[in-house]
Amino acid sequence: MAFFASVHTFVAISDLHPNLARPNVMGIVIGKTDVKGFPDRKNIGSERHTISFTIRDSPSQFINITSWGREEYIRELSDSFRIGDCIVIENPLVQTKDAEKEERFNPSTPSYYKLLVSENHSTVRTCSQLEVDTRLLSLLHLPIKDTQDFYLLGDIVANGQSLDGKVINILAAVRSVGEPKYFTTADRRKGQRCEVKLFDETVSYFLMVCWDNESIQFAHTWIPKETVLFVADVRVNFDNFRNCMIATVISKTIITVNPDTKEANLLSRFAREYAETAGTDEEEDQSRETVNLRSIVDVYTVQQLKEKALKNVGKSDPIYGITYAYITTLNIDSGISKIIRTRCARCKFPIDDMSGTCANSFCNDNMDNATVTSFDLLVDLSDHTGTLQSCNLTGNVAEKSLGCSVEDFFSLTEAQKTAIKWQLLLERCKIYLKLFLSPNARNGLRVNVLSCKIAEPEEASQVFAIMTMH
Repeated sequence: MAFFASVHTFVAISDLHPNLARPNVMGIVIGKTDVKGFPDRKNIGSERHTISFTIRDSPSQFINITSWGREEYIRELSDSFRIGDCIVIENPLVQTKDAEKEERFNPSTPSYYKLLVSENHSTVRTCSQLEVDTRLLSLLHLPIKDTQDFYLLGDIVANGQSLDGKVINILAAVRSVGEPKYFTTADRRKGQRCEVKLFDETVSYFLMVCWDNESIQFAHTWIPKETVLFVADVRVNFDNFRNCMIATVISKTIITVNPDTKEANLLSRFAREYAETAGTDEEEDQSRETVNLRSIVDVYTVQQLKEKALKNVGKSDPIYGITYAYITTLNIDSGISKIIRTRCARCKFPIDDMSGTCANSFCNDNMDNATVTSFDLLVDLSDHTGTLQSCNLTGNVAEKSLGCSVEDFFSLTEAQKTAIKWQLLLERCKIYLKLFLSPNARNGLRVNVLSCKIAEPEEASQVFAIMTMH
């Protein structure tokens, strides 16, 4: 039975058949194409316009709907709802579908039928909040395919050209959503494209391209490094220009956002952890400037830094400051893989532990074994006003703070590692910081340590005395 309250008012998709008189159908929109125009064979020189969309009213039932008509009517219809809206279709024509023909360019549906909406006989309207059953909304998080029927991004990269042109399912997290790029074709048709970067536990960078306005608008509702997607019936191709596999959203594709499945929940957890540790984009890694520490003179308590960050909401400029604080968490005696990261020497992406190759599928040096290793630590900084959690202590800054290079660290005994740890742990340090708001970081704040040294006792006491007076 369909998930809506007025079961006597609406016909469930599972109960539709061509002999029904004036049926009304309610469902959630799970897929939608752009408006398209075609030459009208009956009226030479003019065009007919069409739109297709897919609605769902239960876990097992969804159906395709098509409408043909005047450009003004079709565009008005298209603008009246979006993917994720609950709609009512009054008096559609129920037709038996030709599955082979129908599903070549449209989503594959379990229904034997399709619906036809006409300007003169049918009505499509968006439901009011009172009409919508919350169980209907939950269908937005249920993939249309078997939740275990998907490819890992690493499998797509590994299989390479053997999957070229195939239509498959993908489960992946969103790394970033690019801005739409507009163009005009040789025959003067306007177009657009949008690149979405995906990642999962196996690959940190995989490109999915959206070509139509509907999928581009949908993509811009996704939150990088938080949103997980189950992408059903997406086409994958080997891109000769980039020399790698990419995915393309097509008219058959149905994208489920943040699926309520075990596999998606595990990936979501991984995405959050990735964002907190190695989740910066390659552009950010490459653009990190060398900060002149002498230019940083403002001293703050931990609480003052947090308050200043909150006042910085809506601004892109980072906050620089000095704090005299204790390192209260420093897990350098954890496993090597948790504190030292191996990256590609060319693009700085992580090296896959299993294959020993760069995890960036766009990197031209995938077969090159040149790598760099660096410390990648998360530390907690505390003073009498509070704690900054999971601050990034990485690269050369970490080496200088610990007094030990990465190469030397590999040869240390556990006792020696513990000794280095206690040189800093619970000691008051003078710490230079860079802070910026990040929705993907823990507590919404990303903190990079620019310098960390044991504070001179007299200097620390003077600063502490001044700050307690204020």
